[in-house]
Amino acid sequence: MFYLIRMYSAWLHFDSRIPKRWTLTTLLVLIFMCSGAEAGLLVFQSDFGLKDGAVAAMKGVALSVDPELSIYDLTHEIPAYNIWEAALRLDQAASYWPSGTVFVSVVDPGVGAERRSVVLKTRSGHYFVSPDNGSLTFVAESLGIEQVREIDEATNRLRNSGKSYTFHGRDVYAYTGARLAAGVITFEQVGSDRGKELVSIPYQHPSVENGVVKGGIPILDVQYGNVWTNIDQAALQQLGVQPGDRVAARILNGEEAVTELTLTYTVTFAGVGEGQPLLYMNSLGNVALAINQGSFAEQFGVASGPGWSILLSRPHAE
Repeated sequence: MFYLIRMYSAWLHFDSRIPKRWTLTTLLVLIFMCSGAEAGLLVFQSDFGLKDGAVAAMKGVALSVDPELSIYDLTHEIPAYNIWEAALRLDQAASYWPSGTVFVSVVDPGVGAERRSVVLKTRSGHYFVSPDNGSLTFVAESLGIEQVREIDEATNRLRNSGKSYTFHGRDVYAYTGARLAAGVITFEQVGSDRGKELVSIPYQHPSVENGVVKGGIPILDVQYGNVWTNIDQAALQQLGVQPGDRVAARILNGEEAVTELTLTYTVTFAGVGEGQPLLYMNSLGNVALAINQGSFAEQFGVASGPGWSILLSRPHAE
């Protein structure tokens, strides 16, 4: 609407013969037509932090494309170069945003090297602008791949940025994401069709065998030190446990056992005493381990990533 009104004002200035009643009517029609249009939603994620102006530069580029874009932050505190965590944080939040939202995720240790820049359109109607380095592993699985397009930098790159080789977050991803969110380009105008081809990070999928549920530890609840697994409630129920029952847990980093303990399966943290460990279902519907008002990860030396796994079973007589 900003651009329409500005162009319309210039037209009036150019041609003073237009009757004033027409100018007012046309302006009101323009405002009415534009007022029902929703501004595009653009969500940024990166490992840039907020200590310098990198994030502000990306937002400035986006607003230069369209000042009416609605811009939000998912997080800019991804650990440096941690593609795995970038993939998980996207998946943690994306499904709660409206269809049509454009996500720009920039965790790019390979910037300037031979790796593709892509836009993923999921079957849910969300768009993800990112280097094709595994950052889209989990949203591709959970939301489904509709199509992948490789960004054509000949047309979808910030003007006069061709000599910049290390800030594709600003020059390519923010610019392309903003143009897509604002409707300046269609998905088909992003670049060449890559079908459903994406780089994916291998990891431990949950499984149940001989009374043992095995899964991965993809990520921590970093604020509180809770340990989040990818074991869902259906898998846990195959052990036949109910809230209040005890569950044996064995946590491994690669082949090395880090800790073994037995803990109570409970609905809330208050189901055990302060300082006691527990097993519960987190907000994503997956099994998690915690200490009531403490850090499970810190106390037991547990981290997360594709090399970490957990085994759950009914305990032997205690």
